[in-house]
Amino acid sequence: MSSTSSQSSVRTSGTMRDIFLWRKKKLSLLLLLVSTATWVLLQVYQFNFVTLLSWVAMFIVVSLFLWGNLLRLLGKEPPDLSRVEITEESALRLAMTLRTWTEEAIRWMFRVGAESDWLTFALTVGGLWLLSQVGNYFDFLTLLYLGIVMGMTVPVIYVKYEDNIKRLREGVRKQLKRYYDKFDEKVIKKVTRKVGTTPSGTTISQEEKEKKLE
Repeated sequence: MSSTSSQSSVRTSGTMRDIFLWRKKKLSLLLLLVSTATWVLLQVYQFNFVTLLSWVAMFIVVSLFLWGNLLRLLGKEPPDLSRVEITEESALRLAMTLRTWTEEAIRWMFRVGAESDWLTFALTVGGLWLLSQVGNYFDFLTLLYLGIVMGMTVPVIYVKYEDNIKRLREGVRKQLKRYYDKFDEKVIKKVTRKVGTTPSGTTISQEEKEKKLE
């Protein structure tokens, strides 16, 4: 059971990757059009979500009704829709995907918090703080739409210009590392030395610390 679920999760991740990298152009275009139409209707035209959902359901019901009656007028048998269902495999696949993403997010937070890499920690906190500031100017729906649009453009650009982006990223990382080394030398090490120094100005040696503990 677990192996089947993990295989389904891998297939789902591969499908999502193909959609966001535009390898499945029809699904990618459909996702982008649906996201754009939803954002325009809810944000620009100020439709209520329940109202929009009701109109979409009405459109589907009316379309199916007209289609079925048109087939009957033409003497054709309407399709059997009684077998339309969400399979157990699809539900498990979705649940496993959400579980995998949640576990990855939790592991990432613990990894960043537990590692001693101050640069990674500072960049992570800075990025989260910037995201919180952006959230003051946009609502959740707009952020979700911007996330979808960026998710369907940034990966494609990265794959296309991967070598140039890696060189640029490495240069920025080296520059930030130099700034951090200067800050570490001028601030953190001085504070550490002051903390490890007695009021008389002499540093406490390891042997003296052990004697005091005894």
